[in-house]
Amino acid sequence: MKITGIRLIIFDLDGTLINAYPAIIDSFNFTMAAVGLPARDSITIRRAVGWGDRNLLKPFVPPKKLAAALSIYRRHHAKALVKYSRLFPGVKSLLLGLKKRSFLLAVASNRPTRFSRILLRHLGIVEYFDLVLCGDKVTYMKPHPQILRTIMARLGVPRDQTLYVGDMDVDAQTGRRAGVRTIMVPTGSSTLPELEKEHPYAIIPCVKALASLFA
Repeated sequence: MKITGIRLIIFDLDGTLINAYPAIIDSFNFTMAAVGLPARDSITIRRAVGWGDRNLLKPFVPPKKLAAALSIYRRHHAKALVKYSRLFPGVKSLLLGLKKRSFLLAVASNRPTRFSRILLRHLGIVEYFDLVLCGDKVTYMKPHPQILRTIMARLGVPRDQTLYVGDMDVDAQTGRRAGVRTIMVPTGSSTLPELEKEHPYAIIPCVKALASLFA
């Protein structure tokens, strides 16, 4: 399968380009201990990722403790991200190759801007992106299509020339609602059957395989 007619490629961050799960799990359980709540296993935490840090904690923390827990989480996470996060294999060469071919590249993440910027700078890929837009800078986070529509409008690219790449069923739903072709990778919080259920344009084994789809 080859993809043609694309000018803009928008990437999700966690689970797609970056493996930040060890950092998230470390910060999550540090926070739970700090507010006197039980730790959770890595699978439970991983499955809760993708909706922003407030929504990550919300199911596990009583409302009266949520503000304090979120503050603790964010302070810890700023350091944990640098210590534990890694690019998935082949990401930097993929982005470099796409830029050499004159694609516009963007990030659309429900992760807050501050932490997205920390990740992109620390891992040495911020310079590849023409625009980074995160959940705290839009009115509605994914799966609402606002974040993708805003990126397309700012970069002046129509939806039929835009490709979105993500790892969660919420990403597939966002792409569909925005009317863009969506490629999914099973390297994040959603299982392969969950991704297949959403009927995206295509599912590839990992993000570095994206390069092979362009003629």
